[in-house]
Amino acid sequence: MSALLNAPQREAIRYLDGPCLVLAGAGSGKTRVITHKIAHLINECGISPNNIAAITFTNKAAKEMQERVAHIMGGRVPGGLTVCTFHALGVRIVRQEAKHCGLKPQFSILDASDTVQIVSDVAGDSDKGIAKQMQWQISSWKNAMITPEEAAQLADNEIASVAARLYKEYERTLRAYQAVDFDDLIALPVRLFDEHPEVRERWQNKLRYLLVDEYQDTNRAQYRLLKLLSGVRGAFTAVGDDDQAIYAWRGADVENLKLLQQDYPKLKVIKLEQNYRSSRRILEAANTVIANNEKLFDKRLWSEHGQGEQIVVTNCRDAEHEAEWVATKITAHKFEHRTRFKDYAILYRGNHQARLIEQQLRNHRIPYVMSGGQSFFDKAEIRDLIAWLRLLVNEDDDLAFIRAITTPRRGIGAATIEALGAYAGHRHSSLFAAVFEEGLTQHLNAKQLQGVQEFAAYINRLQYRAPREPAAQLLEDLLGAIRYEAWLFEHCDTREAESKWSNVRDFVGWLGRKGEEDGKNLLELTQTIALMSMLDKEDPDFDGVQMATLHASKGLEFPHVFLVGVEEGLLPHQSSIDEDKVEEERRLMYVGITRAQRSLNLTWCERRKSGKEFRTCEPSRFIAEMGGDIKMNDRKTAQPVTKEEGKARLANLMAMFENRDKA
Repeated sequence: MSALLNAPQREAIRYLDGPCLVLAGAGSGKTRVITHKIAHLINECGISPNNIAAITFTNKAAKEMQERVAHIMGGRVPGGLTVCTFHALGVRIVRQEAKHCGLKPQFSILDASDTVQIVSDVAGDSDKGIAKQMQWQISSWKNAMITPEEAAQLADNEIASVAARLYKEYERTLRAYQAVDFDDLIALPVRLFDEHPEVRERWQNKLRYLLVDEYQDTNRAQYRLLKLLSGVRGAFTAVGDDDQAIYAWRGADVENLKLLQQDYPKLKVIKLEQNYRSSRRILEAANTVIANNEKLFDKRLWSEHGQGEQIVVTNCRDAEHEAEWVATKITAHKFEHRTRFKDYAILYRGNHQARLIEQQLRNHRIPYVMSGGQSFFDKAEIRDLIAWLRLLVNEDDDLAFIRAITTPRRGIGAATIEALGAYAGHRHSSLFAAVFEEGLTQHLNAKQLQGVQEFAAYINRLQYRAPREPAAQLLEDLLGAIRYEAWLFEHCDTREAESKWSNVRDFVGWLGRKGEEDGKNLLELTQTIALMSMLDKEDPDFDGVQMATLHASKGLEFPHVFLVGVEEGLLPHQSSIDEDKVEEERRLMYVGITRAQRSLNLTWCERRKSGKEFRTCEPSRFIAEMGGDIKMNDRKTAQPVTKEEGKARLANLMAMFENRDKA
């Protein structure tokens, strides 16, 4: 094992005398450190896998980590080892300690569109855009562990003031539904451990060593959870990179790196600076760009991969021209170098940039995959099915009740649901419980009553079968019983219905397989659906160009990268320039550059469409910050300029930005 590791990696793996922060630069082998440290703890230190938890930010990272641990440990993941996301760990804690949290163990986990719906209902305003902003604000407060009372003091604009007033009511509604949102999965365990020392000690004894991946992406609540779990001993290794902190807009707090040093004066900091991914030229450009940020910790990436190809910057006429240039370049490069399409990535700042590029890739018959787009779980037909499943798990989930009873419609209209809702509200019960109450007969006519009672009786039958039968069988019966396929073909045109039904079949097949593989019934699968993603659907053998936003590209690597739209106002984004937050955008640029292994192409447009008008664009300041060893491609002559001319142009660019900053 040691032969594969460099000296700082070995030190990080073996250090166990207290809290440890591993500053892992891009491509420096951080997953290798975490997985080998897990093996070291089990094999050399005699710690039981039951007492170790590795915490990641995405399901994909957790899955990759499990596979790599299995590979090191002789083909199998050690039984009892916890490798999961922060939120999945939160689910486990809340489920096991449900009574302390005022919940039943079968609570519902609501996703963003459910919570926006609740905010909209509580506000009595159907404007989804405003509800979304308010939900985002409430979520930010919860991530920062700010109570409704504190929020009212902090609100500094109209949306925030209204959100602060709704916050308490929103929380009450969640509890009435016996439901939690994603933020609760961290906030509830933090509150629980704060208020119940005996529960905290039980979990500290259970999880004796913690390893945290992508530590720079933690928010304040996640930091508190880590601190409470690791206790005074601080038995943890946090692995992160302050240069790749790109999620402040999502509540991540790079200050958590400073807090570690304050809260743990004996913190051991180990730097991983050897990069195993990129050529020297690419790393030099990345180092030079990021040096313009104020540094918390100083580090400089280096590599033994040789000098590598020159980075090329091409200015294009407009976005159509840019898309066509990239597609043509990929076709030519692939032919010349005998590469595969999957060796190329096209990265951009915002999803809106993708459409023109997609068109050109199709025109050139270049296969591609996109990440960072709409999640499979956001599709209406999948959400319909999930509503039925959520109701099986938790009949107090009124949102799921309304969606399931109306999809497909079973002759139960808005008037019936309104009358049922008014009665349930008066009785302080869930809609489902209200169906079985004597008093309801006074509020619904015989036909309405029969409709809701038949529906509830069917749910009861499914609930009885769910723990006893395979998930796949139950799902098939459910689809047949509610005639979902026929309903789709009655309500959509044929092509749309076929596409939706195919997605449903995919989903049902996937859940059925997952149930078999993990030995879980439908109730157990449903409770974690909100945390899953259909990553298993991605085909690793598909030979296509990867298109992704810079945010979605983090953690990935490709031999050849095209970074498009590197312009002022786009990267860095105009809002970050206006708010003086260019440092985070610079880290985003750094992430983009360090995805590339062998070649890196940057493009910018001389003009770009904004609505119906064209606006003139300037190259991003980040191009000038990459240093002098760059080839500037002028589209007017289509001739690469000499190195000297390139240096002169970059010097002019730098001067222009310096003068503008002074002004």
